[in-house]
Amino acid sequence: MHELWKIERGLWLDGAEAYRARMADSCLMVFGPTGILDRDRILAALEAAPRWRDVELSEMALTTPGDSVAVVLAYKARARRDDGEDYQALCSSTYLVLEGEVKLVQHQQTPL
Repeated sequence: MHELWKIERGLWLDGAEAYRARMADSCLMVFGPTGILDRDRILAALEAAPRWRDVELSEMALTTPGDSVAVVLAYKARARRDDGEDYQALCSSTYLVLEGEVKLVQHQQTPL
């Protein structure tokens, strides 16, 4: 499994501190009901939300556009919280190497 899949799965499960370490300062996220979030709003939302207990990634695709240093992940996620809440979405994330570190620059979710 590509290392980025391990990172992506960890972001679902590990919470705000994992995002704080992995997100680029300019990261944007798009969520259907919520809208477009910048880094500060992403972290605030993560700190206020319960974490996922488990996540399954399927229909996984990874691409590196042209000769770029970007890597795009696309997948279907099924996540569960301790209270039994079940969530499914189609997701994409884009990572770049910035100052020698792999950083998340974009994430999008479309709930199913």
